[in-house]
Amino acid sequence: MEIAVPKAKVRGHFKPATRRERWAWYLYDFGNSAYAAVVILAVYAAYFKGTVVGGAEGSRLWGLSVGIAMLVVAIISPFLGTLADFAGTKKRFLFIFTAIAVVFTAMLFFVGPGDIFTGMLFFILAEIGYRGAQVFYNSLLPEIASPKEMGKVSGNGWAIGSFGGIVCLGIVLALIMLIGGETVTRVSFVITAVFYALAAIPTFLWIKERAEPQPMPEGQTLWTIPFTRLAATFKEIKSYKEFIKFIVAFLIYNDGIMMTLDFAAIIGAVLVGMNQMQLIIFMIIVQVTSVAGAYLFGVLADKIGAKKSLVISVGMMIFIVALLFIVKDLVFFFVIGALAGFALSGVQSVSRMAVGKMAPVGKSAEFYGFFAVAGHTSSFIGPAVYGWIAADAAIIFAARGMDALSAEQAGLRVAVISIILFLAVGLVLLFGVREKKHFNDLEAENEPAGL
Repeated sequence: MEIAVPKAKVRGHFKPATRRERWAWYLYDFGNSAYAAVVILAVYAAYFKGTVVGGAEGSRLWGLSVGIAMLVVAIISPFLGTLADFAGTKKRFLFIFTAIAVVFTAMLFFVGPGDIFTGMLFFILAEIGYRGAQVFYNSLLPEIASPKEMGKVSGNGWAIGSFGGIVCLGIVLALIMLIGGETVTRVSFVITAVFYALAAIPTFLWIKERAEPQPMPEGQTLWTIPFTRLAATFKEIKSYKEFIKFIVAFLIYNDGIMMTLDFAAIIGAVLVGMNQMQLIIFMIIVQVTSVAGAYLFGVLADKIGAKKSLVISVGMMIFIVALLFIVKDLVFFFVIGALAGFALSGVQSVSRMAVGKMAPVGKSAEFYGFFAVAGHTSSFIGPAVYGWIAADAAIIFAARGMDALSAEQAGLRVAVISIILFLAVGLVLLFGVREKKHFNDLEAENEPAGL
């Protein structure tokens, strides 16, 4: 998606980032990926569904919890992103949301069997912190990487982040193997919170925020400026037709991505009977292949363009998800996970990079705010849809005489159809993004008329 905008608007003349700054940015991904790996993917999702709630209703409430968090972030992201751009406070907002994520991840320790409301509340708040922080973390990418190397830098961040997930999962796995029990499961959330916090520290100490605060226009306040700037951006965005088309495509295919991620642990536990130790090993494998996928797709995006890279990775995901219809044993499910990790990281890292290339100077957090609206709106819709379909289908199959486990398995497989549909529609829309035409049109618009 190498979409150009008028040269004067693409990037400011920022001082190049130091090696230390880039590594600080990478390390934040290292830390927050631990949250994604332990809370969303491997441990808490299955713990909440199986221990806190139990049965097919756990899938419905898990999807609802994810959806509520995403909806909140979708609503606040554009306003806070706009404010951060104007006031030069990306790092400040990043710190606030990171703190929320860390605190409430640790609070998951107090969630036990039957604590459904508390389990949902603490997770929703942790998820708001985690997802909200990503808006401001991502918006720092254009400040530490030039357009030509943005794909590589984004891919490196995703790869190093995936490695962070591996390390944290390894620590949790070791404790489960050595000690085991429900208490160790709950302790893993505290470990994850500490891991996240420590990895984030270099970001706040070493990265220099290059965007400077802008003077307050007459008659405006910090409370009114986001609305004023957003209104102006909505008018200006008409010039970014390919960006709009990309965001619509992203909104759709990201639904499928988030459904896959948010329900991976539940699908594994129900379809092939994975226990907690096996789930963690499974997610470690996913994280390992994610490292390779993020790096290779990042390099590929710089060479052939984001659109082609996204078409390849989303197409791979459709094929991989379709394999869930026939999976019956643990080994095959592990293979599916390995392939999914490779493709998923490609989709996510390249999508992130694409927005950085499209964002005008001084509006990176604002554009990433719109990106977050699309991402978190889809994150709200997709998991909620999957959870409702899976739970309702299980009820229907049970009413027809299936035993509880078989009905739940059948319900999950029916819901897989929705994942494929979201991915396929997003892929079709992605084909409609004409990156080269947009680039040429904008170049022509900015040709000097003559002396």
